[in-house]
Amino acid sequence: MSIYEQIIEEADRLQPQLQSIRRNLHMYPETGWMEVRTTSLIAQRLAELGYTTILTGRDVCKAEERLALPSQAELDEHYADALAHGAVQPWAEHARDGFTGIIAELDCGPGPVIAMRFDIDALGVCEDTSDEHLPAREGFCSTQPGRMHACGHDGHVAIGLGAAEVLMKLKDQLRGKIRLIFQPAEEGVRGAKSIAANGHLDDVDYILGNHIWAWEQPETQVGMTTGPTLATTKLDLIFTGKACHAAFPDSGNNAMLAAATAILNLQAIPRCADGATRVNVGTIHGGTGRNVICDRVKLEVEVRGATTALNEYMEAYARRIAENAAAMHNCSCEIKVMGSCGSVVNEPDMIAHCCRLCSEKLRLVVQPPTPKASFSEDYACLADAVTAHGGKSLFFFTLSGLTAPNHAARFDFQESVLSTGVKVFCGMAADLMDL
Repeated sequence: MSIYEQIIEEADRLQPQLQSIRRNLHMYPETGWMEVRTTSLIAQRLAELGYTTILTGRDVCKAEERLALPSQAELDEHYADALAHGAVQPWAEHARDGFTGIIAELDCGPGPVIAMRFDIDALGVCEDTSDEHLPAREGFCSTQPGRMHACGHDGHVAIGLGAAEVLMKLKDQLRGKIRLIFQPAEEGVRGAKSIAANGHLDDVDYILGNHIWAWEQPETQVGMTTGPTLATTKLDLIFTGKACHAAFPDSGNNAMLAAATAILNLQAIPRCADGATRVNVGTIHGGTGRNVICDRVKLEVEVRGATTALNEYMEAYARRIAENAAAMHNCSCEIKVMGSCGSVVNEPDMIAHCCRLCSEKLRLVVQPPTPKASFSEDYACLADAVTAHGGKSLFFFTLSGLTAPNHAARFDFQESVLSTGVKVFCGMAADLMDL
């Protein structure tokens, strides 16, 4: 039996277990930097599988490079809640204070270093609880109000743990090193930069990433894109003025006017001939009363570009608008970067490699690569760290019919994609090791 036939057999055997892992995580979703229970369960399972090199806490993410951390009060409250909901000590202790995530390594002797990224965080979404929604109907809906795995990261963790189990069983047939990266805070593109900054990609020859993705053709199982994903920057714009009674508006400096000026002009940024760009003002928070000149407004803004250069164009333009809108109304503007990543670019030879592997050795149906990639992915920070020294990257999709779009209250996916993901990760590892 070839190693690829063994991978297929093992992945199919694990399908019920992968489904169980996914559903357990789905019931207790944790948002970025608060994935304490999730981290502890991953670490516990990796230890049970025989992994001896398991990095946690400050060994995973560089402290000062973590973006948009929750407050200490929020972290403390969630830590206690995670323990009450089954977080495993001592792994949970390592993950407290916003040091979530796991990196494990399987050393199979001389050979290439292959990294695999699996994101682990959930979203601030209220999950649908009607009988039309399968997680609610089958009893694994989110138990945490206002939090939900609405982007498939619970499935990504299950795929990662499945791959870890299969690779461990095949260890004696492999050569090189496998580095499993369970990344926190992908949503808002906040976590990958801190992992790269800690040097975990410096010796990596190949890095692989994956996302469960919607597809209308039920027989198609794997997909890829030839086009770059959208680079993005998430900004908080905080306008500060001077409060006064609205009957005497000339006595104050109206931060609301500064913010409104910024909103209108942000949406009017000239688009660039070199490719697609995006801008959005997602939230506005400010004001204390209808008869008070507002002294503080916060805008949550994002820009995107089809390339890193286009995103930099959008970000620079947005910064100028914010600063000058504030100056127009005698206010100040503080600009905070809350998340950032470049574009993910799949190299043609890696795409061809994966397509050939899936169709010829793993018996999977592959969708012809598409140039469309209208999303952003924090994986880009890790891929950039690998390609900067001559390594190669591949980001692929495990395709599934979805009940609703990503980030929606009724989001769900077909759980058969879990074993598919395990097959591709393990098959690519074997193939890149030239076995």
